[in-house]
Amino acid sequence: MENIINFLTSEPLLNALTSILCGSLIGSQREYRNKSAGFRTVVLICFGSAMFTIVSCLFIGNSTDRVAANIVTGIGFIGAGVIFKGKLS
Repeated sequence: MENIINFLTSEPLLNALTSILCGSLIGSQREYRNKSAGFRTVVLICFGSAMFTIVSCLFIGNSTDRVAANIVTGIGFIGAGVIFKGKLS
């Protein structure tokens, strides 16, 4: 229980909220321009990336660079899916 209280009053929560804010700004601009990856997609990608990074820093310890590198790979796959979906539609 103490770990949860520490998390809610510490820097990781601020980082997660900042990622949601930044994703909202980027997503709303993409939604306004009618781009294929809109508001929800960008917010979820930003929040998911932030949470994977936060969890890796808190629990994994030594291998946080591998988690960050795999986030970049995952975003590349999402981008490729958006491109292929756009060509098929």
